[in-house]
Amino acid sequence: MVRPPAFNAAATSGMRSPLRWLATVLAAVLVATPALAKDPQRLRTRALASACAQCHGTEGQAVQGEALVRLAGLPQDYIISQLLAFRTGARPATIMHQITRGYSQEQLEELSKFFAAQKPAP
Repeated sequence: MVRPPAFNAAATSGMRSPLRWLATVLAAVLVATPALAKDPQRLRTRALASACAQCHGTEGQAVQGEALVRLAGLPQDYIISQLLAFRTGARPATIMHQITRGYSQEQLEELSKFFAAQKPAP
């Protein structure tokens, strides 16, 4: 049986945020999935988007009737504008202003493109 390595805070001290560390860990886990391993960009995007799943559901499919926004299928321009508004504080939030600061401009654009491409659940 292969055991995962123990968490080493010193090894992650150079990383900018816990989100980046989580994305790295998820990417390493998903590499074992052959379909994703053939497309590193897709793997990277899905690893970034996985951090959003906790609140917004898998692939942006938030649970219907919940207060959280469904991201799947929203226009890309709308998603990126809202992410940037959270980042600057123009749109008040409880946690999104902190989360968006952990991503680069390129990563936020990548996430907005990913969620815009998802088909909303019926």
